Amino acid sequence: MLTLIEKIIFILMIAVFGVITAWGFFNIYRVIRRGRPAPKLTNLIPQAVKAFLEVGLQIPIFKSRPILTTFHAFIFFGFSYYLLVNLNDLLEGFLPGYSTAAISTGLMGPLNFLADVLSIGVLLGVVVFLARRFIAKDKRLEYNKDVLLYSPVAQGGIKRDSLIVGGFILLHVGSRFTGQALRLAEMGLLNPLQPFASALSFALRALPESAFVPAIHVTWWLAIGLIAVFFPYFVISKHIHIMAAPLNLALAKQGERGHLDPAVPPNSPPEVLSGAGRLSDLAWPRLMDAYACIMCNRCQDVCPAHNSMRPLSPSALEINKRYWLNANFTAFAGGAASPPLTEFAISPEAVWSCTTCYACVRVCPVGNEPMADIVDIRRRLVNDGAELDSGVQSTLEKIGKTGNSFGQAARNRAKWAQTGLDFKIKDLRKEPAEYLWFVGDYASFDARVQEITRTVARVLHSAGVDFGILHEAEKNSGNDVRRVGEEGLFEQLAEQNIAAMNKCQFERVLTTDPHTLNALKNEYPDYGGKWDTIHYTRLLAQLMDAGKIKLTRKLDYRVTFHDPCYLGRYNKGFNPPRALIQATGCEFVEMPRNKENSYCCGAGGGQIWMGTTPEGERPAENRIREALAALGQSANGANGNAKRLLFIVACPKDVVMYTDAVKTTGNEGKIEVRDVIQLVAEAMEGELQTKFHDTSVHV
Repeated sequence: MLTLIEKIIFILMIAVFGVITAWGFFNIYRVIRRGRPAPKLTNLIPQAVKAFLEVGLQIPIFKSRPILTTFHAFIFFGFSYYLLVNLNDLLEGFLPGYSTAAISTGLMGPLNFLADVLSIGVLLGVVVFLARRFIAKDKRLEYNKDVLLYSPVAQGGIKRDSLIVGGFILLHVGSRFTGQALRLAEMGLLNPLQPFASALSFALRALPESAFVPAIHVTWWLAIGLIAVFFPYFVISKHIHIMAAPLNLALAKQGERGHLDPAVPPNSPPEVLSGAGRLSDLAWPRLMDAYACIMCNRCQDVCPAHNSMRPLSPSALEINKRYWLNANFTAFAGGAASPPLTEFAISPEAVWSCTTCYACVRVCPVGNEPMADIVDIRRRLVNDGAELDSGVQSTLEKIGKTGNSFGQAARNRAKWAQTGLDFKIKDLRKEPAEYLWFVGDYASFDARVQEITRTVARVLHSAGVDFGILHEAEKNSGNDVRRVGEEGLFEQLAEQNIAAMNKCQFERVLTTDPHTLNALKNEYPDYGGKWDTIHYTRLLAQLMDAGKIKLTRKLDYRVTFHDPCYLGRYNKGFNPPRALIQATGCEFVEMPRNKENSYCCGAGGGQIWMGTTPEGERPAENRIREALAALGQSANGANGNAKRLLFIVACPKDVVMYTDAVKTTGNEGKIEVRDVIQLVAEAMEGELQTKFHDTSVHV
């Protein structure tokens, strides 16, 4: 089809633009190599196969926004199929007499049908996404006013990139589709397996006969020649995610979600500092994140800090990294240093807004980990002596001096057990037990939680569980200390707790606080603390299944349950709390955001220690409103009165956060905050039932 001159021009274009593109990809490789070493990957081949299969089926992106995701799937499947279509079109251009436009039999029949249908799907999908950004101006694609945006981003870089990429796809696919219709019109044919192209061809028959050949040549160049022209831009465009995303998922971090990588890579020279101050301080997968990002803002949608109008946007962090690298591509690849990350990627205020809830990481369809960047930036800020929030600084000092976040004397840690119990809890420093109960700071010291802690002890004792505590030998687990960036203090706490626990005889570790569960289960093994660690709700569910806990009183409440981030999203503890709640006979109503999609209470990442309270709706207040909307108007219970509405939690920090939120939202008397253990205790039979008194958190 092509003339000799056209063939020569195309080959020269491929050669020139191909070299430029190859140089761009090589520089991306050099850019990523600038990052710090990451933990060695194991089982790489199975993970890579899984990643490419999931991307091929679009599984990760269907985690949210099902309607928009369907249109994205149209584009993805169509564009993927176009690899075959473009090869066929290339052959049509270079092989005289080779044409498949009119074929409706054999293998080419269904191939033409797929090309026809998927072309329409791609065009429709791109139009929807362009209309969403430029006409509907979807608020989810915008940022809070105080979010730091690197200057090219702030000056419309994302919109410009979206327009260029969208325009390329429309022109590429639209021209190929039109070219196919022109071929059918030239032959005066209608191909039943190309219904859309045939429909257009019917209209194109009105063209003069002399116009078909030049028009077909033009559409070929706009479809195939345009690819060569677009290649160099592809390297720095958002479109590169179609290559970077599957690689990112294939090379994603392995192991437990709740395990942070070391602040300094193993075997690093002494001059290597903790955390990340500049781009080259980030682990190399975090640099790949910048290229994998599809700028969809799903992470921003679920970020409790962003939804509370804080200046944090996980997506802006990744996009800022990408645009800075685009602007300084060759220099950074060649060894130049970036400015501090807090000058162009994320503001210090945004760094300290993160609750480390992991929602941004879980929802990301390409496996990005902006939270890891934030923790590493915190580590460097702490290492460099940056000024911290007064509340955080004070709490870290208390933990360093007393081993707990309340600044209480160590001898007071087990004071809660000295009243309100008619049995003595074992001191594991003096006698063995099956379970070492690591109680945690809030369960030990906060007056609003101590009665709940005693209730846990009563239920365990009633079920015949052999357990004990460490008394003053227990220290803060360090989970939030580490996520605030105080790596040295975390290591000190871990070593002290491990040393104390190794002196005791026990078989398993039981925790009250999900934050503690995460530290002991996922991070202490790096320091030699390897035990079977479980949350108390899991143990209670096991005891109930074994018949050691019997719930004989049916409770007449209408309840909902909040999945704590560190119990649910981090450690998959979704089912035990629900099994316990449902066994009590309560009318159970799920909130819209539940399990993996649960909304953070706002306590994590040191937020509960903050001395300053930002303006706007806090995450816990948002969650209480969601619960009330889900529970609705309570129906009458068995006694003819309206059922009491309960907000059930399984974390001591949640008790504190949501108790305050009920008050600040003006919902006192409408809903009560209770821990799962309180429902279990109220529904239990025997001696515990006769001693039970109302331990609900009255608000």
